[in-house]
Amino acid sequence: MPVLRVREIRQMPVEERKKKLDEIRTELVRLKTTVASGGTIENPGRIKELRKTVARILTIEKETVAGKGASQ
Repeated sequence: MPVLRVREIRQMPVEERKKKLDEIRTELVRLKTTVASGGTIENPGRIKELRKTVARILTIEKETVAGKGASQ
């Protein structure tokens, strides 16, 4: 799964963002479990990349909610 850019995340509908967030979190848990059990993963940098993507999605979600609340 490639990195999601901020522009791409902002263009996604809310439901798709939530679905993507669940997918990324599932992959992150799988990778962390593999590492914790003593296994090796092909690309260790992938964990950091996934964590940052989760943070990006959550930040944009908060901005969206805050933006809607401020305009009312």
